[in-house]
Amino acid sequence: MLRTHLWLLLFTWLFLATAPARSDDSSAKADARPRYETRKEYDPEGINKFYMGRQVAQIMGHQAADWLERPERVQEEQPDKLLDNLKIKPGDSVADIGAGSGYFTFRLSKKVGKSGKVLAVDIQPEMLAIIRKRMKEREVTNVDPIQGTQKDPKLPAGSVDLILMVDVYHEFEYPYEMIRAMVRSLKPKGRIVFVEYRKEDPDVPIKLVHKMTEKQVRKEMSVHRLSWVETLGFLPRQHVIIFRKDEDKRKKSNEPQPGRS
Repeated sequence: MLRTHLWLLLFTWLFLATAPARSDDSSAKADARPRYETRKEYDPEGINKFYMGRQVAQIMGHQAADWLERPERVQEEQPDKLLDNLKIKPGDSVADIGAGSGYFTFRLSKKVGKSGKVLAVDIQPEMLAIIRKRMKEREVTNVDPIQGTQKDPKLPAGSVDLILMVDVYHEFEYPYEMIRAMVRSLKPKGRIVFVEYRKEDPDVPIKLVHKMTEKQVRKEMSVHRLSWVETLGFLPRQHVIIFRKDEDKRKKSNEPQPGRS
């Protein structure tokens, strides 16, 4: 009888040790879902790639760098008013993602002062060449040009106080991977700021795939370790949507449901 009991215990142990793991965790189920999708019909101003129901826009090439420096931009986007409202302090480390020709980079460099640092990130080497040239001409020493990739801005981990993205997030080919990498780069309670043309407003004269609603931005950030802080509406055409790194937030699914608009 004892021998039979021992054999049953051994059999049970072997079965449990070799049986495939089962989990009811929603994140495990999410692993089977595709993060991105394509569709038969899509706006030709974007690429045929959708994330959480939103079509990804085409990237503006370096050939349009002069447009970034257009004089009308001061009135249309009020860059100095924007930065004043972000409460950037001397000594801060700020990342300008999609820095382009440095339109915001050099304004940020004055805000953070000599004791601070601006990390100017772009995936186009031609844009970074423009920034380096202007740094030399203006004798700016507190800017670090960084060539990122489509999945990683190449920011040092846990080192950034604020990440600024002006009219650029909607062009990320891999938005989930980019934001995940950015969150890693933030200091505790560091902020991520999205400045996007308001899709809710049909009078904003920008092509649809280059506009975003506040609801969509918040939806896409809900899968990251970020907490929404506030949305500011003082700019003529853009939202300013601010999130903070949340160290206590429980990790959510890595695979958001694509869903349709």
